[in-house]
Amino acid sequence: MKLGRSQVVAALAGLGILLTSVALAPAYAVPSYPTAAEVAAAKANVQDKQKMVERIEGILETLQVEADALEAIALQKNEQYNQAVEAVAQMAAKVEGLQSKVELAATEAENAKIQLAQIVGKMYRDQASGNTSMELFFNPDNAEDLLYQLTMQDMLAQRTGAIYQSAIDKQTQAKSLAEELDSARVELKRFEAEAEKIFAEAKAAADAVIAKVYESERQRANMMSQLATLKDTADDVQRQRIEGLEAERRQNLVKSAPTAPELYSVAEPDWSKVETAISFAKEQLGERYVLGGSGPNVWDCSGITMKAYSAAGVYIGWHSATAQYNVLASAKRLVPFQDVQRGDLIWYSKETAFSGDKYHVAIYLGDGMMLEAPNPARTVRIVPVRYGEIWAYAGRPTA
Repeated sequence: MKLGRSQVVAALAGLGILLTSVALAPAYAVPSYPTAAEVAAAKANVQDKQKMVERIEGILETLQVEADALEAIALQKNEQYNQAVEAVAQMAAKVEGLQSKVELAATEAENAKIQLAQIVGKMYRDQASGNTSMELFFNPDNAEDLLYQLTMQDMLAQRTGAIYQSAIDKQTQAKSLAEELDSARVELKRFEAEAEKIFAEAKAAADAVIAKVYESERQRANMMSQLATLKDTADDVQRQRIEGLEAERRQNLVKSAPTAPELYSVAEPDWSKVETAISFAKEQLGERYVLGGSGPNVWDCSGITMKAYSAAGVYIGWHSATAQYNVLASAKRLVPFQDVQRGDLIWYSKETAFSGDKYHVAIYLGDGMMLEAPNPARTVRIVPVRYGEIWAYAGRPTA
C-alpha cells in the first residue's frame, strides 16, 4: 500500500505518536531543473545536449525518491489511525457490557428491597400483635433509605439475616457498577475525540502527499516534454523510457528478495480460495485509494486484503496491516519470503522486530508481481514487488 492513516496520542491505549506539521509533510527541497530556454540552448551542442539529458533524468529520480518517502509516512499514519479506531471499538464494547450488568444489578437490588419490605411488614405485624421479642428502630430523617439500621432484642432468624445482608450487598454492587459505567462512558467520549483528532491529522498527511505527488507529476510531465525535445523523440516513446528508468531504479534499490530461516512447517495454499481472493481483488483494479477505505469502490491497503480474503471465506484480521500480520503469525502461517507463493500476503516495515508495526500489506501474485492499494495519488494496481523495506516473511492465509 502506500499512504495511510495514523495513530496518535498516548491516551489511546498506547497506540499513538504525536503528529506534528513536520511529520505530516516533511520538507523536501525542490531540485532545480532546466528551463525551456536552457533546453533550447543545449540542443546546439551534442555534448551539452547529453549533459542536459543526464541532468533531467537525475531530477526525475530525485522526485520519485521524495514521493516514495512521503507515501511511506502516510502509510504509517494510516496504520496508526486503524489501531486507534480499534481502541475505540474495544472501549465501546466495554461500555455496552457494563450497561447490561448495571441493569441486571439494579433489578436484583430492587427485588431484594421488596423482599426486605415484606420482612419489615411482618415485623410490624408481630409487634402490633404483642410480640415484643423484636424491635425495629428507624431514623425518620432517612426515610428514603431501604433499611439503614436494624437492631433486634432477640436474634433474628438466620434466613432473615442472610436476606438483609444480600440486599445490602446487591445495592452496593449496583452502585459500584453504575459508577464504573459512568467512568467508562467518559473514557469512551475521550477516546472518540482522540480518534477524530487522529483522523483529521492523518487526512492532512494524506492531502499533503497528494499535493506533493501531483506537483511532482506536473514537473515530471514538463521535464519529459523537454527531454523528448532534446532527444527528438515523441513524448510517448520518451515516457516509456522514463518509466523504464524508474523501474530499474526501483529494482536496483535492493538487489534481491530477502531470505529468512524457516520458522515452522506451513501447508500449501488452498488454491481455490486463493484464486477467489485474487479474483475479487482484481475486480477492484483502477478504483480509488481512500483513507480507511474497505469497499465497495474505495480502498486502502489492508481494506482490500481484508475484503478479498473475506470473499473467499478466510479471516485474516481486522482493518490493519499490523493486525493481519499478527493474526497469521499467531496462527503459525508465516513462510520465509524466498518460499512466497501466489496469494500470500507480503508486508512492508521500517522495523526489524517480529512484533514491530507493518505499514503496508499487498497480495503476491507470482512472478515477482503484487496487487496493492498504494496511496491517494494512485488507484488499485498490479506492479512489480519492491524489495526495499519488505518484511522477510510472507503470510499464507489459506494454509
